[in-house]
Amino acid sequence: MVQRLLAPGEIEALDHTAIPRLLLPQPRSLFSARASRLRRLANNDIKGIPVGATLRGYLLLMAALADAQAAVTLALPSDADALAAAIGMPDDATIAQALAHNMPPLPVSGARPAAWRGVFDNLLAQMRTLADSQPQFSSVVDELGALTGTELEGCADAVLAQFGDGINPLHAPFVAAALQVVWTLQASLLDARRVQPLVTGTLCPVCGSHPVASVIRIGGQSQGYRYLQCGICASEWHMVRVKCSNCEENAHVAYQSLEDAEASAAPPSDAINKANDPSRVARAETCDNCHTYRKIFNQEHDYDVEPLADDLASLMLDVLVGEAGYARASGNPLLWFSAA
Repeated sequence: MVQRLLAPGEIEALDHTAIPRLLLPQPRSLFSARASRLRRLANNDIKGIPVGATLRGYLLLMAALADAQAAVTLALPSDADALAAAIGMPDDATIAQALAHNMPPLPVSGARPAAWRGVFDNLLAQMRTLADSQPQFSSVVDELGALTGTELEGCADAVLAQFGDGINPLHAPFVAAALQVVWTLQASLLDARRVQPLVTGTLCPVCGSHPVASVIRIGGQSQGYRYLQCGICASEWHMVRVKCSNCEENAHVAYQSLEDAEASAAPPSDAINKANDPSRVARAETCDNCHTYRKIFNQEHDYDVEPLADDLASLMLDVLVGEAGYARASGNPLLWFSAA
């Protein structure tokens, strides 16, 4: 029997009950899994994402930060109603109004829930344990604890707006981590069936943030489909493959990857298993229409891919596509560079 291949527009028109449009985060396992992945990346255990010695220390620090996020998350109530109250979840009427106007129900713009400051304090308390054993890190924790309310809120504004000018790159990842805990927990309390796609498919339908990367998922109804993962709330929303996740054009999309050193050095007779190809674990999806790129990670070739962690570790890929003339479509909340 001959099967006709569907064009991207036809795929998008399919019954959305067949393709899960939105995958909400599971925060009670998300951060611990991210910490584990970051440590494996730091140890250079992931084929397809080679990590140099200069990046290893930073990945281990971010793994400790993810562990702190996990600890803060697990310390919060597990009951949905109690959790909603603890993290300042918007009421049902506010959420319904946003959905009725095709807006994100948990927007990162506007007023933040006051609870985020308590999460930030608890996160710093967790990180002080690490600071005690690493004097060079202790000063950063002390600086964060000494920030005034105005300075802290200003840093949070810059993080959520991805506005790097004037932000301290040493402070921003920790502020971002606290915001991630709050928005990820809030997102987990939503009903995915009620959340509608935004007018633009390039922003998170839950909070309106930019994606940090995209991922090809496996298993169940998500098998083989591409999702964009939000850098703040970790929600994932479906976008067809071979389509720019920045300008949504599909005529000028290409892919670049870093060949695994061991695989490249292997004799020709040692063919790579096409179902487990290291060169396809992490790739940059480039677009010649808008001249940007965003990374795409493939669970078909590495079951444990974690978009935010893998994006952080694959800076060599950023260098490669940057030298080719492409700009990142959006940043990683856990990595900031000084404007100086």
